Amino acid sequence: MDTGWAVVDVETTGLYPSGSRVLSVAALPLDASGKPDGEPFVSLVDPGIDPGAVHIHGLTREKLAGSPRYPDIVAGLHDVLRGRILVAHNASFDHSFLAAEASRAGTELPVAQRLCTVALSRRLGIDVPNHQLGTVAGYWGVVQEQAHDAHDDARVLAGILSPSLALAAELGLPLPIVGCDGARGRVFPARIVKSPCPWRYPGRLTPGGPLVQGMKIAVTGDTRTPRETLVDQLSSAGIDVMGSVSRITSGLVANARHTRSRKLERARAEGTPLLSEDELLALLADVRPGEPKADKPKAATRTARPAPVRGGPLAGRRVLVLGGTHADAALVRGEVSERGGAAAVNLSATVTDVVLLAGGDLDRRMPRVLASGVGVHTGEVALGIPLPSIVEAGSGLDRTASAAPRTSVAPVLPRGGVLDLPDESLWSVDVAWRAGCDLEVDVVAFIVDATERVQDDEDFVFYNQPVTPEGAVALSVDGDSEQGLRIDLDLVGEQSTKIVVAAALGGDATFGELGAVTIAVDGAEETVATATLDAGTTERTMLLAEIYRRGDVWRVRAMGQGYDHGLAELATSYGVVVG
Repeated sequence: MDTGWAVVDVETTGLYPSGSRVLSVAALPLDASGKPDGEPFVSLVDPGIDPGAVHIHGLTREKLAGSPRYPDIVAGLHDVLRGRILVAHNASFDHSFLAAEASRAGTELPVAQRLCTVALSRRLGIDVPNHQLGTVAGYWGVVQEQAHDAHDDARVLAGILSPSLALAAELGLPLPIVGCDGARGRVFPARIVKSPCPWRYPGRLTPGGPLVQGMKIAVTGDTRTPRETLVDQLSSAGIDVMGSVSRITSGLVANARHTRSRKLERARAEGTPLLSEDELLALLADVRPGEPKADKPKAATRTARPAPVRGGPLAGRRVLVLGGTHADAALVRGEVSERGGAAAVNLSATVTDVVLLAGGDLDRRMPRVLASGVGVHTGEVALGIPLPSIVEAGSGLDRTASAAPRTSVAPVLPRGGVLDLPDESLWSVDVAWRAGCDLEVDVVAFIVDATERVQDDEDFVFYNQPVTPEGAVALSVDGDSEQGLRIDLDLVGEQSTKIVVAAALGGDATFGELGAVTIAVDGAEETVATATLDAGTTERTMLLAEIYRRGDVWRVRAMGQGYDHGLAELATSYGVVVG
């Protein structure tokens, strides 16, 4: 690759670019090999608003006093970025803020592609407990001097990029570069549209009855009161303002009832009470007190309960299967998981063993496998697993001495395996598949209640709706073969019992063509569970995992349940209205 890089870090007032601003930015130009290639750009920025989480970034109003506004620095910054691939840790976040700030400044961000170093580190399979910047830097021997300082973070990123590029080349792994526009370049979710309602849902509006705090009210069509003002009035009164109509919507405000409106059609189908703007304003004069949502009890600190297979004979092994039919390879990978090992989908740095099925000796990765020193297994039985197909005798490839197993690995969940989650609120479910695959894959999520249905269409997270209104679940596109869901369990509603994570393929593609899919469930400090799922053949959608309540404990289950229908049918099965 001849294109240079621009390593970037931003510090911001908040998490979402629609309502937050950049406080500081650093951009370091590098050549294609990762070496310095020009003068860096570093600047504090006066955001024009409160600086937000000072305890994290340390940028007080006093420190920012006299700093330039973003329009004053945009030209110099863009000179460094132009014609280069943007590199950042959680790149969709940094890119979305820079794109939003450029738009406010009346220009466009001159970046066509980006590379996320989190996705790159995951793809490389480096042996780290988590993929935080400081942890990855420590793996590569780069000293982080001042975390959350844009200039120092960018310097650290530059230090880890060069060896990461070299390792990717050594392993023959394509880089997880995505375009910054289109389906494979969706940015970090733009915003959270509302704060969580603190009142319990009391039910629907009754004829002649009052509004009660916690009721879910939606609005459709034109209103005399500006929509933002009306929403503010409702929210201030304790009403839960919804963006769509569902089976539990308390009422729909509609001045014109003879127009074609999806919300009106849904309200009539669900029997949702209708009221005019005047009726709503009259009811707002006397909103009855609701029942506060109970504070979430703080459970005793828990640690993840090990999966039953963790102590199996292949514990600590990461096994790559080459050759054979999809069904044969899936069978072997399943046996690896049952024996406590992790089934790999790429030749990464932590692969300890390679099992060859028929034709595996012809795989283009074999020269790198042989040069890496990992164990290579052929014959009728490998690692204690009977092989459904074998490499022809006399290949001379068998080398059963495995690389050293990892001493500390996350539990490997077989299909249907369950694990209690530690008592943390912030989680990510990271989904990956074969690097370099050109199939269109979309990771989605459904937040459902005890009826296994969404309470509202906004509880469906997908590419066109990448974050729930309260921010409980957000989708990010981290690489061309990596997507993730960021989950805040403290923001999941009381009536919601489960978050279902699924994947859907574009067009007529099937999971038999895609191959194995891996999931990793990450907390703040470590990966607590992994799974490899590849039982699919003709399926076009697949349930990957579910995070669900059991009493006061959240649990995760690996699934791997596929369906021959597409995403629209899957969404409908969870109660989403697809129009």
